[in-house]
Amino acid sequence: MHHPAVKAMFIVLLYAIPSLVFASDPSTRLDLTDTWVGFSALAVFVLAYALVMGEEFTHLRKSKPVVLAAGIIWLLIAYYYTDHHGDPHAAEIAVRHNIMEFAELFLFLLAAMTYINAMEERRVFEALRAWLIRSGYGYRKLFWMTGFLAFFISPVADNLTTALLMCAVVMSVGADKPRFVVLGCINIVIAANAGGAFSPFGDITTLMVWQKGIIPFQTFFLLFLPALVNYLVPAYFLHRAVPDETPPPSDEVVKTKRGAKRIVLLFLLTIATAVSAHNFYHLPPVLGMMTGLAYLKFFGYYLMKTREMSTVKVGNVEDTLPFDIFNKVARAEWDTLLFFYGVILCVGGLGFIGYLELVSQFAYVDVGPVFANVMVGLLSAIVDNIPVMFAVLTMNPDMSQGHWLLVTLTAGVGGSLLSIGSAAGVALMGQAKGVYTFFEHLRWTPYIALGYLASIICHFIVNFWTFGLPTAG
Repeated sequence: MHHPAVKAMFIVLLYAIPSLVFASDPSTRLDLTDTWVGFSALAVFVLAYALVMGEEFTHLRKSKPVVLAAGIIWLLIAYYYTDHHGDPHAAEIAVRHNIMEFAELFLFLLAAMTYINAMEERRVFEALRAWLIRSGYGYRKLFWMTGFLAFFISPVADNLTTALLMCAVVMSVGADKPRFVVLGCINIVIAANAGGAFSPFGDITTLMVWQKGIIPFQTFFLLFLPALVNYLVPAYFLHRAVPDETPPPSDEVVKTKRGAKRIVLLFLLTIATAVSAHNFYHLPPVLGMMTGLAYLKFFGYYLMKTREMSTVKVGNVEDTLPFDIFNKVARAEWDTLLFFYGVILCVGGLGFIGYLELVSQFAYVDVGPVFANVMVGLLSAIVDNIPVMFAVLTMNPDMSQGHWLLVTLTAGVGGSLLSIGSAAGVALMGQAKGVYTFFEHLRWTPYIALGYLASIICHFIVNFWTFGLPTAG
């Protein structure tokens, strides 16, 4: 997934896009790829993304162009189907499917963001920042610590959630060092995406492949070494640019507010609920996330009712303000959430027109799986990896399990090439707004691409004996 904004928590789209690209019966869809509707829709999408990429200069929030583009694309499709094909309901059915899938993503992310905001309000990240500074770690050691934490947490907590958590730490520690924040955010995006690629729960694309029954659960972990290489190669070059300094010494001790540790535990319980609901009962992970949000709501009620008994102080101020869960909901990154709405509907429209199917057909029939799977990763840096992977799954090309692992790897880590290529990158652009930007990330794309290539080579070397991977399609 990849994209500004929260394209990113992601155990959750498990079912979240089975209908995104091919929402209606294929037999009722027209191939509009060589019509004025198709060309116009493609042009609108490209223009919208150009505006997203230029947000740093235009200061136009990224959600605005894609939300407008989504409406225009589907109006064009609906007009053509109604006036030229006599089918007024095809576009309506497809859009309803897309909106339903967005609703799952929206609710999942809203629950995760609410937890993050609650932990921030309870001063969890401030306490972590103070501890890291007191420990005397330099910026370079902090760079590696946050990166490895992102790499090893994302397989469990999903790459988007992990990136948001680690970015909060980086921004706190590097408040006076924007250069460190930029490099730290890039490092976290790469690490979180790489870590999510070798676990069925780390990214929605891996979840889709596992759900389809193509790759057994334990086989995903054969991608551990390629994913690690994907992270370490660019991290080495990024590390050299990190200031070889130490944050100003401090003996500051930040005490968390009452209930902070219990909220962290509730967040872990929420993740466990989401994973278990799907793993044991095949329910959409969003159900577990929303159930977990209820945990926080009831705990917030407990904090509110017992606050008079609390004598904990934050600085010189008593913690007497009530814990209002809806304040945490209001502070969610709404620009990011709306950006996802626009992206999902835009890509869904292009898929309905026939572009994604056309690309997949050409790649796997005429070119071969190696080149096609490598290109899937490059494409996922521009277009959301979820519909791209779903297009591949729909095509169901005749490939060995080694090639399926390859496309799982490339779709997962390819989004790191651009800041808008993954949910993690999009979310961090919103979280570190004005510091971590599209063009700051783009400066390091050549080194990230080197890691991308190295991970593919590593996959062929490490897994050759297991699958006998060929060197060509």
